[in-house]
Amino acid sequence: MEEVYDQLEAIAERLADAAMDRLRLALDGEDGAAADERRMTRARRAVEKAAAILRPPPDELPPDEP
Repeated sequence: MEEVYDQLEAIAERLADAAMDRLRLALDGEDGAAADERRMTRARRAVEKAAAILRPPPDELPPDEP
């Protein structure tokens, strides 16, 4: 499950980056870019929720590096 969790986290990050790109285009006046950004943001939130469900319990997480 940890592998799926990691993949979902990576997808959420990619969606966030893509949404920021679309937001920049929307600010430049590109038609439809703002709507695309909102859809990508909704998708990112859904993926983050799925990742949170699969997040390993704290006792299974690797120790923090100093």
